[in-house]
Amino acid sequence: MHAVATPPAPRDRSRARPQSRATFASVMGELLLTAGVLVLLFIAWQMWIGDLIIGAENNAKGAALSAQWADEEVPAPPLAEDEDGGTVQTLPVLSHPADAEIFANMRIPRFGDDYNVNIAGGTSRERTLDRIGIGLYTQSKMPGEMGNLSLAGHRTTWGKPFNRIDELRLGDAIVVETREGWFTYRFRNLQYVKPSAGDVLLDVPQMPEVPAGDRLITLTACSPLYSLAERIVAYGVFEGFQPRADGPPDALTAGDEAGPSAREAL
Repeated sequence: MHAVATPPAPRDRSRARPQSRATFASVMGELLLTAGVLVLLFIAWQMWIGDLIIGAENNAKGAALSAQWADEEVPAPPLAEDEDGGTVQTLPVLSHPADAEIFANMRIPRFGDDYNVNIAGGTSRERTLDRIGIGLYTQSKMPGEMGNLSLAGHRTTWGKPFNRIDELRLGDAIVVETREGWFTYRFRNLQYVKPSAGDVLLDVPQMPEVPAGDRLITLTACSPLYSLAERIVAYGVFEGFQPRADGPPDALTAGDEAGPSAREAL
């Protein structure tokens, strides 16, 4: 009788399996993948989360400045005699601000009741557009002054104060608030131009030989969204000035739906 044969002992597979080694290519692949994820997260922050936070901060800063001015006593502008022998209120004369010096707030009811963004001198990204919000071109006229009050702002990133500029409707209020009071302009039309079209900033836009005969406002931003290919330009015409002593103008109420949107009017 033969004994049952004993099966051979199993091999120690842990010893037989070759150990994997990280190669330069695999390490670089993982690093690039991680870097790509971080880049996507950064872009999402810049384009969405960061904009929400910065936009809210900009509105809060504007509201704080408005509250500060409301607590100050500002004398009404002096009266002047009109052609009929009556009296009319003169417009305050404002000094041109220094670079990055905040002198006003932008209020556009179409963009929301809480829209309240600081305006400062200059249009550099580092000192004004990225850090403050809206910039006044160097050659610009001041609020209420004869000629063209010309301003620049981001349409994407850094709080994007002019993001909804193409949603303006004919007759919408564009209000510039200063320590002295509120300068109200009414939106007139929209235009798309090349980045080199600096003539939109002239006292009479795109008409260098024509002397200023009206008080205008011009808002400029990049277009289309997330591109530098063009500039979107919104024009408005001066309606009036309301001294701080008289309280906020009725124009600061929510915009009505009377006029077509800027896109519909093109």
